Amino acid sequence: MSTTTSPAPAGPTSQQRIHRAWVVAAVAFVTLVGAAAFRSVPGVLIEPLHDEFGWSHGLIGSAVSLNLMLFGLMSPFAAALMDRFGVRPVVTFALVMVSVGSGLTVFMTEPWELIVCWGLLVGLGTGSMSMAFVATITSRWFVARRGLVSGILTAGNATGQLIFLPVVAWLATHHGWRTAALLASLAALAVIPLVLLLLRNHPVDLGIRAYGATDADPGPPPHQHVGSSAGRALSVLRDAVRTRTFWLLGGGFAICGMTTNGLIATHFVPAAHDHGMPATTAASLLAVVGVFDVVGTIASGWLTDKVDPRLLLVGYYVLRGVGLMTLPALMSPHVAPSMWVFIIVYGLDWVATVPPTVALCREHFGAGSGPIVFGWVFASHQVGAAIAATGAGVVRDLTGGYDPAFYAAAGLCAVAALLSYAIRRAPVPVGTPDRVGVS
Repeated sequence: MSTTTSPAPAGPTSQQRIHRAWVVAAVAFVTLVGAAAFRSVPGVLIEPLHDEFGWSHGLIGSAVSLNLMLFGLMSPFAAALMDRFGVRPVVTFALVMVSVGSGLTVFMTEPWELIVCWGLLVGLGTGSMSMAFVATITSRWFVARRGLVSGILTAGNATGQLIFLPVVAWLATHHGWRTAALLASLAALAVIPLVLLLLRNHPVDLGIRAYGATDADPGPPPHQHVGSSAGRALSVLRDAVRTRTFWLLGGGFAICGMTTNGLIATHFVPAAHDHGMPATTAASLLAVVGVFDVVGTIASGWLTDKVDPRLLLVGYYVLRGVGLMTLPALMSPHVAPSMWVFIIVYGLDWVATVPPTVALCREHFGAGSGPIVFGWVFASHQVGAAIAATGAGVVRDLTGGYDPAFYAAAGLCAVAALLSYAIRRAPVPVGTPDRVGVS
């Protein structure tokens, strides 16, 4: 039997102790950390921008909303672009956009410049490296350990927050917000060489098979879509919206975005500051959220390989709602033990929702369309985040506090739990390239 044209075995050999999929996953992780550098900035800089320019919380929140909206809406198109042109050029361009947008903020003096730099440029860049990027890497490079790897990559965003948030807060306090913005710009730029050298589009490019691939389940083939990437993303959406599962996943994930990126990531620092807590202390608490998010998301990925993903989502949303309901009572100038409990629990739950959601998209829509469908589901996450970022800022301007926003978010978490429970299981062989429109 000739083996000269067969792909290399999926597992490590004596000549290759570490499968190349893990190298690609490591580079993707670092890339997500670099992109997260700027994503850690908005919540810390609301008060400095308000103090320097006199801009309202609602106005600054609107720029954050555009950033969050584009972060989500770019996701399915980025997945289609990666499908057509490859992962490496799309991610490189995205990092350049993040760096340019962040760097140009140091020259702004008018609100429209904030919206263009902070909202438009950085939103487009980070949106091209969002959770659809995670779904693309895990779908193409892994057959075994997909849930675990999706959890690790998702944790990259939290790790970026962990690394940069306290630094950004300290720089903004002691050296001004412009220095913090420049740091985020340089962090994104520094990742580009790694992407160019080590990131690859598909195992076939290296003559190997995906990690854990077998003859029975070889993983998805390389896609060769020659049509419009936008057309591909829209055609997948057209079929997906005809399914009940898409709306249930999208509705729950929109609430997930409202209660994480939109509300807590953007407004926790100013909310704590309203109660007398120093901004650096509040930012450090969010960094601790990042620490436990790494643990929670990786654990969620491991559980997704073993437990019904729908039940995981129900548990996560219920836990989050309980935390938000108690948060207003925990706010004070000092960090009490009860606040530490909230931070740890909320951290474990932060984006633990991603691995089971990715798994459900793959089950219902196949390995070929699954990443693009997840891109659209993630777009709903960011639409929800955008609504909450502006809405909570308006609530603060009108009422003088954030308590009504926290209570409303807690109620929405109960809705998300019900939506998740209503999803039907649809076991599908993970190598199925497309299954849109059947669930």
